[in-house]
Amino acid sequence: MKKILGIGNALVDILMILRSDRALDKLQLPKGSMQLIDETTLEKIQDETLLLNKHIATGGSAANTIISLARLGVNVGFIGKIGNDSVGEFFNGDLFENGVLTFLSYSMLPSGRCHVLISPDSERTMCTYLGAAANLQANDLKINMFKGFDILHIEGYLVNDQNLLLAAARLAKRAKMKISIDLASYNVVEDNLSFLTDFVKQYVDIVFANEKEAFVFTKQRNEKAAEKIGNFCEIAIVKVGRRGSYIYSKGHCTHIPSVKVNSIDTTGAGDLYAAGFLYGLSHELPLDQCGKIGTICAGHVIRCVGAKMDDRTWKIINETVNTF
Repeated sequence: MKKILGIGNALVDILMILRSDRALDKLQLPKGSMQLIDETTLEKIQDETLLLNKHIATGGSAANTIISLARLGVNVGFIGKIGNDSVGEFFNGDLFENGVLTFLSYSMLPSGRCHVLISPDSERTMCTYLGAAANLQANDLKINMFKGFDILHIEGYLVNDQNLLLAAARLAKRAKMKISIDLASYNVVEDNLSFLTDFVKQYVDIVFANEKEAFVFTKQRNEKAAEKIGNFCEIAIVKVGRRGSYIYSKGHCTHIPSVKVNSIDTTGAGDLYAAGFLYGLSHELPLDQCGKIGTICAGHVIRCVGAKMDDRTWKIINETVNTF
């Protein structure tokens, strides 16, 4: 079984269900986007959501994927940066409890956190205060972190520090690893399109994108988007929500239907799809089966609030996955 290493923003998610989308309008937040925020905007969000119930969980796109892979039984590791505070302790402790080998460095800044605002239709808008997470730098990375792993999974949000992204990719290739990237958010792709295109062409083997991200990246939709991305890399996956996903590799495109469920919150759906798909790759399963496992994982996580599922749900998922 292949071992998988993740690198990304070490964040703690603070999830809140909105009564309506009026709060998004008031805060001038584009629905469904990921916004990097400063302390002033953080205070405004906290004031606007003061009376809402809050759920706290370890977050960050790559961390969600890596913890989920650990729950599926894959040997995994994670690279990130935290502050020397209770939020950082919570993040580190959660990874340790889930069996993740951690390569965490420390910053004088507070640990990063992401306010996830969940609309009544289950769409999520993310407001991220990076803090210490954004302090992860190229010189924090060492080749020994990468040795012994087979796949590096990168979250696209790291494109805000292009030197870090390039350093991680070069070290991964020195360690003879394949590279997987989740494009993260359509506005992140839009703001960094030229760099991401070149980065994928030069370094990346596996690309995960949702419908909006794929359209911004390719100006195409569905299987055509998957094909265009697949011309740049070994495997391209385009997720299209209730319509399932498209997997393109070596001139062939496969459609994977979605699982019909009652969606409560789409937070983590893409991260869990990536976990299921990479689990399949770690066991060298055919790509259609990798896609089906990704769909199963994503289908379960959207039934709950946040990207974390309880032990009972993971037991059901593992029992299903073991039939492949």
